[in-house]
Amino acid sequence: MANVKFLIRDTDSDNEQTIYITSRFGRNEKLMYATPLKIEPLFWDEKKECVKNSKYCVNKDEINAALKSLEGKIITFIAESTTKGEPVTKDSLRNFLDIHFGKKVAAAHDFHSFFEEFIRLCDTRVSPRRGGQTIDYKTKREYARTYYYIQEYEKKRRIRLEFRSINQSFFNDFVAFLQDLGLSTNTIWHKTVSLKAVMKAANEQELTDNTKYQLFKNVSEESQSVALSENELDTLASFDFSHSPRLERTRDLFLVGCWTGLRFSDFTRIREENIKDGMITIQQQKTNEFVTIPLHPVFLRIWEKYNGNLPGNISNQKFNDNLKDVCREAGLMEHVMKSITKGGKKQTTIYEKWQLVSSHTARRSFATNLYKSGFPSISIMRITGHKTESSFLKYIKVTKEEHAKLLMEHWRKNGNLLKIV
Repeated sequence: MANVKFLIRDTDSDNEQTIYITSRFGRNEKLMYATPLKIEPLFWDEKKECVKNSKYCVNKDEINAALKSLEGKIITFIAESTTKGEPVTKDSLRNFLDIHFGKKVAAAHDFHSFFEEFIRLCDTRVSPRRGGQTIDYKTKREYARTYYYIQEYEKKRRIRLEFRSINQSFFNDFVAFLQDLGLSTNTIWHKTVSLKAVMKAANEQELTDNTKYQLFKNVSEESQSVALSENELDTLASFDFSHSPRLERTRDLFLVGCWTGLRFSDFTRIREENIKDGMITIQQQKTNEFVTIPLHPVFLRIWEKYNGNLPGNISNQKFNDNLKDVCREAGLMEHVMKSITKGGKKQTTIYEKWQLVSSHTARRSFATNLYKSGFPSISIMRITGHKTESSFLKYIKVTKEEHAKLLMEHWRKNGNLLKIV
């Protein structure tokens, strides 16, 4: 009978620790295997071999579910191998776990079977960018959509792709095919990035030695999302929504996002235990990292208004629908020109500002307004999570004229303006 246990090596550490599997099987065979899962020792229950039921550990349920599922799969693998008369060894169990965690791909030696297996294993493959969490649903969906367009391309061209087919000639033709379908430049960019990720994984698995994908040039357009100025936020804050509790709650929740810089998935989870000594400290769902933000007076007013229980029980889509109603009623009617390249042709449309506002506008407004106030960009980046200043500067919404005014104000503060007599 197989025996499966989970442990961390250093229970006294202040740093996240890898969760290990130890399994005993056969005649005194034992394997210790490092999973991609990590946990802070503070939250680890040594006796129960799982994550404690702590409200401060946001991914406890996901990790415990993964451990429970993994235990069952190991026991099943050993039982089925024994039934088939196949000896279970350290190497065979390690290989099984490597496949489970996406380090290897089982029985997939051609382009299509590998692509399909790559998508399926998104449920267990760990993303380094997400702090050891598995690949999120949106990323898996993007891989699946890319594979769909690959298959449509094959039907149109009456071919079947192989690893060796993925060269510059194919890439150019595939992009042209997507343009003919009317896809935008950024949508095509997502497809080519996904394809390159699959080819990179196939190379790492030594299923192909074709590296021509590395020369593909991915083209994208700068996002033309909007940000709200502090004056516009004041307009929203002072607008009377007493006729509609639905819109009033949406407005208040949006302002929380605008003055904390948190993502929708985080500012809707703020609870009393996240607030201490005039600061909000919360573990971000997307990155698994903790962030600390000082309490703004607008946040405090809203927090007191709802007695420390923010109205966060709403889906992102419903929130966005309500938010457009909020901004339209409050009069955010400024005309905004938005250009996008579709089918290889640039299309320009004029919108009223309220039409372009979404939950993410809160975070972008937070970063933009802080930058325009002269607050150091490096400090803002620590909150927003941007790794490079170039990506941060693309993220915020500051016009050339506003940059010029910032420079003028800098000179004024430092006494560098020439006095003209």
